[in-house]
Amino acid sequence: MSESIIVSGSTKKEKYESLLPQIKALVKGETDSIANLSNIIAALKFGMDYFWVGIYFVKQSSGNKYELVLGPFQGPVACTRIAYGKGVCGKSWETKQTIIVEDVDKFPGHIACSSLSKSEIVLPAFDKDGEVKLILDIDSEHLASFDETDKIYLEKVIKIIENI
Repeated sequence: MSESIIVSGSTKKEKYESLLPQIKALVKGETDSIANLSNIIAALKFGMDYFWVGIYFVKQSSGNKYELVLGPFQGPVACTRIAYGKGVCGKSWETKQTIIVEDVDKFPGHIACSSLSKSEIVLPAFDKDGEVKLILDIDSEHLASFDETDKIYLEKVIKIIENI
């Protein structure tokens, strides 16, 4: 079934308020987490006109280490693996906090998957034990695209993700 995401409103807040119920409806009744995450990512990418939207899962790698591994995404090809504490995604995993980066070139240790990315917001999602289970990464091709409004509404999206 193909449905288009329709986001009305002219302000960022109005767009998010239009998009959130649509995201909830997309995942309602669906039990497959990859299908749900894929639809959420597509809804964010096209509903908010982001440059890149994707998920990195916390996964165990060789040697009993954990790293972030690329999951469903929309946009240009991306980095496949990110170490704990490295780049914006790894730092969000380490600090367990949302990070807003106005200019990725000024973020110490930024991992440049695409030279077109200029600003970024990264949000952790937690499992039932309070550990980070995945990272939601959103990039813009414009400087300073993300602010407190994005943080507030994307953290609501994270709550949806945590419950799927």
